[in-house]
Amino acid sequence: MSDVRYPFTAIVGMADLRLALLLNAVSPAVGGVLVRGEKGTAKSTMVRALAGLLPSIAVADGCRFACDPAAPDPQCPDAPHSAGSHDRPARLVELPVGVTEDRIVGSLDLEQALAQGVKAYEPGLLAQAHRGVLYIDEVNLLQDHVVDLLLDAAAMGRSYVEREGVSVRHAARFLLVGTMNPEEGELRPQLLDRFGLTVEIAATRDPQERAEVVRRRLAYDADPEGFAADYRDAEQELAQRIGAARELLPSVVLGDAALRQITAVCAAFEVDGLRADIVMARAAVALAAWAGRTAVAEEDVRKAAQLALPHRRRRNPFDAPGLDEEQLDRTLSEHSEPDTDPDNEPDDDPDGEGPGDGGPDGGGPGGAPEPSDGGVPDTASTEELQEAGPKLPAPGGAPARESTPVAAGEPYRTRLFKVPGTGHGTQGRRSPAETDGGHTIRDRRPQGALTRLHLSATLRAAAPHQRARGRSGRSLVLRSDDFREQVRRGRESNLVLFVVDASGSMAARQRMTAVKGAVLSLLMDAYQRRDKIGMITFRGSGAELALPPTSSVEVGAARLERLPTGGRTPLAAGLLRAHEVLRLERVRDPLRRPLLVVVTDGRATGGRTALAEAGRAAALLAAHGTAAVVLDCESGPVRLGLARTLATQLNANAVSLDELRAEGVAALVHAHRPSTSRKAA
Repeated sequence: MSDVRYPFTAIVGMADLRLALLLNAVSPAVGGVLVRGEKGTAKSTMVRALAGLLPSIAVADGCRFACDPAAPDPQCPDAPHSAGSHDRPARLVELPVGVTEDRIVGSLDLEQALAQGVKAYEPGLLAQAHRGVLYIDEVNLLQDHVVDLLLDAAAMGRSYVEREGVSVRHAARFLLVGTMNPEEGELRPQLLDRFGLTVEIAATRDPQERAEVVRRRLAYDADPEGFAADYRDAEQELAQRIGAARELLPSVVLGDAALRQITAVCAAFEVDGLRADIVMARAAVALAAWAGRTAVAEEDVRKAAQLALPHRRRRNPFDAPGLDEEQLDRTLSEHSEPDTDPDNEPDDDPDGEGPGDGGPDGGGPGGAPEPSDGGVPDTASTEELQEAGPKLPAPGGAPARESTPVAAGEPYRTRLFKVPGTGHGTQGRRSPAETDGGHTIRDRRPQGALTRLHLSATLRAAAPHQRARGRSGRSLVLRSDDFREQVRRGRESNLVLFVVDASGSMAARQRMTAVKGAVLSLLMDAYQRRDKIGMITFRGSGAELALPPTSSVEVGAARLERLPTGGRTPLAAGLLRAHEVLRLERVRDPLRRPLLVVVTDGRATGGRTALAEAGRAAALLAAHGTAAVVLDCESGPVRLGLARTLATQLNANAVSLDELRAEGVAALVHAHRPSTSRKAA
């Protein structure tokens, strides 16, 4: 693979993404960019190309932390610096998905620090990215505490390493760029808010533009050096414009009128906190500098809102980022001041020119792509979405008789279901586990590098040997076999696999509305507890994996909303499909323990034979130790108790729809407490 980067100016389309990246290159204080889009849209290519446009930086000789010789960091671990310096390109540091905390902030050798008093510190990726670009591909797949760590460093411009009283800190200012595919899971709203700007991208549906993309990529693959040479002049011109905008930035004035518009827009869209106001102000100033102006105009405020607010509009986990353009225009109009000077009239062309061509906007408002001719547009009606949903075959290949999909009931807070025992999976909020977080429950000898020192246990292990080791004075003599590390008990995330009965019996008496509301509530609970989810539906002649295990709870909610009902009840097929899915997931992710949630009334079509087959499938799942919960959807005055029988075969708890609500359980507890107190009295 060639080391020559694809030129930034050779990328076709995606004007909003170009503009957002260039604004952060002009003013890193904007807070970085989160790029959301489908796979294969050149997200990574554009980010890597940006690094080649950044100006070179002067670095103090011998400094591993890229200190500026004109203003060195007084807390730099390599200080004091020599008088010499050298220039080098700004670095692009890429963060792998499986990165650990020590690799990010750097590692401190605790054994040398405590036993010998030596601060042996190895810089991490944050130190390498200082004064450059930190690129996180698939940021939504990182563990939450890792993302928190990165965003804190980006906000403060400094990295801290604290280990048992030993402290190291250094400057860490960088342009933060994250990319993600929403189909693979969303970031929490709290983490979304920490990114300054967000851009939604999708592949163009214009055949001519697609052809140009392919043509340029083939030319680059055939001759990377020659292709880059064709765009060298355009690259140099764009790099010079970035430098000029950086120099102009301190001179840009954010007037009271523009500031009132910024705060009015943030208030009108009811964004939480004040970070949005600050980001919008910085982005508007950067837009003015990019356009070569020394005062912020209304078009700068408008574009800043389009880039800084959409991802801050989410009110629950299933809301898609977005911005109401009509509300934005109305708010700006209400808080604008009339301009009587004809020389200061704003540009009437809302599209402007691309950033590489001299215009500040770089495309139409929002940069929203047109929907494909064969797809379902975002504004599709309920009927269109229903027709776009899956159709399951009935026996013999004939279409299954099905009812129109019903809407889910309102979600609510559910009971907490846990996997029994203690796991060792990814840190989360559901089941007990030994994790990097949580509270300390015991100590042990280090397993690998010492990272979580148990100080008191280490001292206790060393104390009996001090006389034999010739201790003198107050110093404690430590050896490597004295060290103990903490074992912490926290909670892990799990794989929650839903097996949903979508047969005709579930549609009786409008039961499916309540069932979908219950499953939607459990999906929201899984989102809040950082779980992966999967969904199997069974009806007609078999079972279907409607949603392979994923972190995207939003996709699960959408599939649930479009789920039709009708036909027979192949309960055994649903359980066997669940067994197969869990078997494969144990191979892919052996540390993530599963929780099976079976949603059914237990009425298998086929009489006793079908019930016996379902019992055998349940026994197979129980034999593999699968933790399960049966959501009993049976209702009416006459109940057969088949779901309860299934729960017994699964070694699981059976919970009715009424018992699923956390408020109902709390009410039962509160109702029981007074009588208990009276008996005790």
